[in-house]
Amino acid sequence: MNSLVMIGTSAAYFYSVAALLVPGFFPAGTAESYFEVAAVIVTLILLGRYFEHVAKGRTSEAIKKLLQLQAKTARVIRDGEAVEVPIEAVVPGDRIQVRPGERVPVDGVVEEGQSYVDESMISGEPVPVAKQKDAELVGGTINKNGSLTFRATRVGADTVLAQIIRMVESAQADKPPIQALADKIAGIFVPIVIVLAILTFITWFSFGPEPALSFAFVTTVSVLLIACPCAMGLATPTAIMVGTGKGAEMGVLFRKGAALETLSRMDTIVLDKTGTLTRGQPELTDFILVEGREDEVLAWVAAVETESEHPIGEAIVKGARDRGLTLPATSEFQAEPGYGIQAQVAGRRVNVGADRYMRRLGIDLASVADSAVSLAEKAKSPLYVAVDGRLAALIAVADPLKDGSMEAIAALKASGLSVAMLTGDNRATAEAIALQAGIERVLAEVLPDQKAAEVKRLQEEGARVAFVGDGINDAPALAQADVGIAIGTGTDIAIEAGDVVLMRGDLRGIVDAAALSQRTRKTILGNFVWAYGYNLALIPVAAGVLFPFTGYLLNPMLAAGAMSLSSVFVVTNSLRLGRFKSNSGDSAASNISESGAAQASVS
Repeated sequence: MNSLVMIGTSAAYFYSVAALLVPGFFPAGTAESYFEVAAVIVTLILLGRYFEHVAKGRTSEAIKKLLQLQAKTARVIRDGEAVEVPIEAVVPGDRIQVRPGERVPVDGVVEEGQSYVDESMISGEPVPVAKQKDAELVGGTINKNGSLTFRATRVGADTVLAQIIRMVESAQADKPPIQALADKIAGIFVPIVIVLAILTFITWFSFGPEPALSFAFVTTVSVLLIACPCAMGLATPTAIMVGTGKGAEMGVLFRKGAALETLSRMDTIVLDKTGTLTRGQPELTDFILVEGREDEVLAWVAAVETESEHPIGEAIVKGARDRGLTLPATSEFQAEPGYGIQAQVAGRRVNVGADRYMRRLGIDLASVADSAVSLAEKAKSPLYVAVDGRLAALIAVADPLKDGSMEAIAALKASGLSVAMLTGDNRATAEAIALQAGIERVLAEVLPDQKAAEVKRLQEEGARVAFVGDGINDAPALAQADVGIAIGTGTDIAIEAGDVVLMRGDLRGIVDAAALSQRTRKTILGNFVWAYGYNLALIPVAAGVLFPFTGYLLNPMLAAGAMSLSSVFVVTNSLRLGRFKSNSGDSAASNISESGAAQASVS
């Protein structure tokens, strides 16, 4: 991009050297010196680069703010005494003391004390979070009103804060698709400008006023300087840097810069249910006994579920323990994702799972069919229990919607986006939950390994899909989607597969992410309109097209100044993204749909 400036200033300098040393070589009246032109051009460009550097420095404010969250020291308990040590000296397993008002130095788990911790700088959540024994602490957060003693679990580059900083830095260095197009245009733009400069020189040297050589030289240098595509090169990266930084401040991490631009072009949002749309903390609500003793059957089921990692299993185990039941030992545990689980308990074979699992085992469900339908219509998930091949019980768990889910979905729909829910639940339960949330399109009874295939099917129908999930089984779908949005409270595998991470786990973050993406894309397009419009308007002026009509000829020094100001304008325009505010709720709809792009339907 500096090649045009180099050619222009070099031409002015060497022309002046030649005019000074061998003036007789030039036609009469053309042996003029342009040393001051070369000097002023370089000065103006350096001055412009300085202002550009200052402005670009502000695009990294988010990184600076995140770095400022890192504590410099920690109060480590060693030999029974609290000793203040550099943060670099803390190792996993150290017991650390945090007083009220102090910053938590590293990640860890509370061992003693109770307090409220301000996690807004990490998650964007403004309300302090209660912390007590066994609660997780994140380095960089602020302890509010009580003393805490915790054990360090992650230090240095492994802390959540360090990972967030790496994600933001990586996203800011990433090139979105629109930048690839800009690079191609810039690649052919420079040769075109050089050709135009040569044509300008030939035209004015052949047909221009006397002294023709000086006239042709001035116009040629002006064309080379004013057309430097520096502003084009800054149009995208500066907007991406500010946008990703602003997202991090709001608790929305764009792991890839491309996602910040791509998300604005999505027309379909597909939501996983458990842990994404719902709280992911189901509760045991119903236990309908078919045969046997209730406490005994429930204890057997809970014993089998202790081997499962599914939230529903945790709800059943908690329900049994709340009743004071003792859980027997299990053996020969087997899990079939999307169907159910089985194990040997107290000499019995116990199967727990969905209706499709029971039908495959040949177990008759007719006696509880009506009850199952009734439970499903109340947005409860029915599960069946078989003992030694005979139906023993019908269990139901309920997982309520997350706070803000309905508002987020309403805002997304109001913006013209199509919203669908994808779940492995039976259709009746899924449709009841979707009705509560305000979702019309339901993809139910989808096995975990089929989620990515469902996303691909929507893409084949022409939809541009953003998938939102939080579990291990969501990772393939997150990777398949055009944009994968991972819930920050979910599994590490899901987060690694996502392009965007919602640190709060609040679906209203999708509204913010989509609105910020739209604003960033509009800023990038505005930068390009300015950069290309500037060149289209001023290259002809620099070439002297106004001279025959007005007698005005653009001075090369003014051309250099205009080029520098153009770059500063682009950076300043990108900085306006820093004033973007979270618009979760009804007002967000207008921000998301600002582009006016036609939205495709998945129906």
